[in-house]
Amino acid sequence: MIELLFLMFERVGILIILAFLLSRMKSFRQIVHNEHGIKEKMILIAIFGTFGVISNYTGVEIEKGLIISQSWQTDVGYDGALANTRIMGVAIGGLLGGPLVGLGTGLIAGLHRLTLGGFTAAACSISTIFAGIVTGLIGRRYNIQKEKSQWWAMSIGVMMECIQMGIILLIAKPFESAYRLVEVIAFPMITINGFGTLVFILIIQTILSEEEKTRALQTHKALNIAQQTLPFFRKGLNVESCREAAEIILKCTNADAISITNEHLVLAHVGIASDHHKPMESLRTQLTKKVLEQGRIIKAKTREEIQCIKKDCPLHAALVMPLKAHNQTVGTLKLYYAHPNKLDQAEQELAEGLSRLFSTQLELAEAELQRKLLKDAEIKALQAQVHPHFLFNAINTISSLIRTDANKARKLLIQLSVFFRSNLQGARHILIPLEKELEHVEAYLSLEQARFPDKYTVRIEIDPSLKKLYIPPFTLQPLVENAIRYAFSKSKKGEVTIRGWSENGKMVLTTEDNGKGVSPEMLSSLGNTTINSAEGTGTALWNIKKRIEEIFGQEGAFMIESEPEAGTKVTITLPLVQNKESENYAKGFYR
Repeated sequence: MIELLFLMFERVGILIILAFLLSRMKSFRQIVHNEHGIKEKMILIAIFGTFGVISNYTGVEIEKGLIISQSWQTDVGYDGALANTRIMGVAIGGLLGGPLVGLGTGLIAGLHRLTLGGFTAAACSISTIFAGIVTGLIGRRYNIQKEKSQWWAMSIGVMMECIQMGIILLIAKPFESAYRLVEVIAFPMITINGFGTLVFILIIQTILSEEEKTRALQTHKALNIAQQTLPFFRKGLNVESCREAAEIILKCTNADAISITNEHLVLAHVGIASDHHKPMESLRTQLTKKVLEQGRIIKAKTREEIQCIKKDCPLHAALVMPLKAHNQTVGTLKLYYAHPNKLDQAEQELAEGLSRLFSTQLELAEAELQRKLLKDAEIKALQAQVHPHFLFNAINTISSLIRTDANKARKLLIQLSVFFRSNLQGARHILIPLEKELEHVEAYLSLEQARFPDKYTVRIEIDPSLKKLYIPPFTLQPLVENAIRYAFSKSKKGEVTIRGWSENGKMVLTTEDNGKGVSPEMLSSLGNTTINSAEGTGTALWNIKKRIEEIFGQEGAFMIESEPEAGTKVTITLPLVQNKESENYAKGFYR
């Protein structure tokens, strides 16, 4: 019995080695981890049926209670029997795949055992099929893949082997030979099959554990990348946001280059092949166009599949994923590799997860855009309004001057048209040149000073190099208007100074008056909310501050300083936006 026990350990060792090798196969791991369809069940039947056949061939022949053969078994004598691990493979197949797999595995292993002969052939064949059916039914009801289920699975393996011993005693003839055989093989076979079932289940649970850990790591990695790229994708698909996002993705993946496109242009490309994959150029690969057309992920493992227009392009593999917003493909995310073997399953799953997350971010960006457009519409409505008293006063002033000073009246009429034109332009644009805003200020001042020639003076000290730079419209004119309308008492001549200079890579604009100033209580509210007071509502200040925040984010700043009877100073800090850059800012605001 002890000798047979050690021989059986050798036999089960062969199956455990095969099981371990099988567990390293990606296809088998996927079958174990996922739901089983008909195709997967057929594969499991083939695998565990093969285990049963190998168990038959590697069994130890027993005749009249003696071990007579240790070689590969292809034929068993009439008075002989086999001690083997056949039940183990059948039981695991049934527990893992359910009734169909259990029955199929039992039939393969059982019928094969019948062909080998011996006086227990029929009994072993019946017990094997029975074990497949029973373990299949148990496997459908209970999940052996759960943690700590290995002992329960081992007990089922032990029970199935005990049942086989019982069937041998009931069916095999003569009974004396069957009884003597069971005395010899029962303990070794029950022990070894229980042990083998335990080890095999542990291997399967290890597969599941590794898959879960891998997915958890991939999920963590994808969420980390998504978190870092969120501020950029929230701005929509534009050159600046896509470049920043692409650089983050490149650092966090194994890709050699990252590209992001919209439906027509490459918006960003970082990494190798940057010499011909350039931002703001038309799409250069047929693969990208195909993904945009079909709206599905496409993988390429050769340069020919990528179909880059440059023949010696160093990119040899790619994973191109659609970026979608509201079920419409609005762009692509492309991970490029110099060597195809770098594009493994883990990298593909990570990229697919990123594609879904980025698509969600773009939908959020679209929702944010709608919110901004609504807010912008409100702001435009405010910008397009002209204070009726200002208009009537300007017309009355011009009308009175027509008789006394026609020349001046003509100039004021021109200034009134400039004022109106600036109002309309400001209502249509997110950013305008600083010089246009100054024209708006000067037109307003000309009309006001015609009415009150000695009430105040205005000095404009702007660095000429700033005049071509872009700022939001209605930034300075409302500040000057506020100062003129509310800052000065009747007895004191007012002074308003507008300054502009560059400092630390930013444009600084200030308007300062020597007026009444505001109280500390009111100062805390100005620019942060609208207020109700005899001097006004504070809407203009709130409007300016909100637009700076919406367009420039942390790159812009708006600050009010004031003391009672000491005047008020408003400081605006903006990035140095050139003509080309202004288009990107506008795109970022509107997409």
